[in-house]
Amino acid sequence: MSVLIDTPLWPGPHDRLFAHLVSDHSFQELHAFARALGLSPRAFDRDHYDVPEFLHARALELGARHVGSRELVTRLRASGLRRPKAARARERV
Repeated sequence: MSVLIDTPLWPGPHDRLFAHLVSDHSFQELHAFARALGLSPRAFDRDHYDVPEFLHARALELGARHVGSRELVTRLRASGLRRPKAARARERV
């Protein structure tokens, strides 16, 4: 059971870089960690939170485990919590 974070490489608003924060256990664990980190619920996107670069070090201090992007996705898929965009679109129909 871990909260995982990758390297902030993903461009976002205000010319900032963002990392992805996921849980390999449950959404409950992920949401609780995000609250402790001070993330807005709006930062949640299907199965992960987008974390601005300036909060990356704090996430590690709180116990998130730094992993590469590939490992993050692999662990998210293995947990059964992955929610691809296509699946979300099908849920609306």
